[in-house]
Order: sequence, then structure tokens, then C-alpha cells
Amino acid sequence: MDMLKWIQELFASYGYSVLFFGLLLEFIALPFPGETTMAFAGFLSFTGRLDFFTLVIVAFLGTTIGMTITYFIGLRAGLPFIQRYGKWFMFSPAKLEKTQRWFEKYGSVLISIGYFIPGVRHFTGYFAGIIALPFRKFAMYAYGGAIFWVVLFLGIGKIFGPQWMGIFHLIESYALWIAVGVLAIAALIVLYRYRAAISLRLRRRKPVATLEPKVQVKVKETSKTR
Repeated sequence: MDMLKWIQELFASYGYSVLFFGLLLEFIALPFPGETTMAFAGFLSFTGRLDFFTLVIVAFLGTTIGMTITYFIGLRAGLPFIQRYGKWFMFSPAKLEKTQRWFEKYGSVLISIGYFIPGVRHFTGYFAGIIALPFRKFAMYAYGGAIFWVVLFLGIGKIFGPQWMGIFHLIESYALWIAVGVLAIAALIVLYRYRAAISLRLRRRKPVATLEPKVQVKVKETSKTR
């Protein structure tokens, strides 16, 4: 409750900028309760004190800018820099190892679902840069996951109003599975919608077997009769 009171005072003093700078700093791995702040901001939009659409834009920008900064830090500085100076960003060796294990398990898709994993989302940007993931691929996963993450937690406060805290704790507990389920459903929808194009592309990739007629030449050996 003390944290919630603190967040409320921040919004009363600074408005939308709380969400932008708070999420940006969180993804640089500084302590900030991003999900709680978004849910509370959604509740403020429920009461009419803030605009929901503006909150989505502000939260999305803060999240993606923060993630992009960490990606370029990881890309330019590399693993030795993170290992040496990571303590200043609360980037402990244990958290680095944990993020690495998750990357090995889920691959690049971790950048999207990592938003819903406590202790991982703050470091996926760094690690994506460290392994030199192409920026286009990083942006696709990072920005796609960001819009889903911010809409989900802002929507809790907007939709459920005064009951947002109970729903927030419930969704927070199962956020990873919700994210995986939504991604799986989205993938199935895409596959179904573009099934004809996918099938055509797969057929084109199949090697064309060349039929070479087998000509059997029989050689008659003439034997000299004595």
C-alpha cells in the first residue's frame, strides 16, 4: 500500500511522464514497479483522470526506448563490459546466467514473452545485443511484445476499475502462460490465414526430381568359330 501511495503521488505531481520515464528506467534495469504502475494508470483512466489511448502510447514509447537502449549497450559494449560494470545496473552474474538459460530454451521469442517473466524482461535487450541479434529481428519481437504487455496491464485498471488490484495479482501470477497462449493463438491464426501462400512456398522449395531415362545397351559379343 505504501508503494501504491507513492505511485499515486507521482501521478498527481508529474502525470503521464511518470509512466514514460519509469518504464524506460526499469528496462535499463533500475528498480521501478512497471506493471503495478501501468495497472494503476489504467484505473486512473477508468476514473476519467487520464486518457487511456495516451497512456498506451506513452507506456509503449517508454518500454521500447528503454529496450532499444539496452540492446545497443549490449551490442556495442559486449559481454565483458556487462560482467564488469553490470552491478551498477543490478545486472548480477546470476541474472545473466538465468537470461542465457531462458534464451537457450525459447530463442528469440523470449524477447516477446520475457516481458512477463520477472527478473528476465530487464535483461533480454542487453542479451539480444550481446549475441548480435539483427536489429530488425530484435525490433519485431521487442516492439510486438511491448504493445501486448502495456495494453494488458493498462487494460486491467481500465476494465476492472476499483477491483483492479485483485485481478492484477491473479494475472501477474499467470502472465507468462497467458502470453504463451496468446502467441500460440496468434501464430495459428496467421498460419490459417496464409496457409495457401505457405503451402505454395513449401512446394516451390521441394527439389524437382529429374527423370533420366535409363538406356540399357546390350553388347553382342561375336565369337569366332573355329
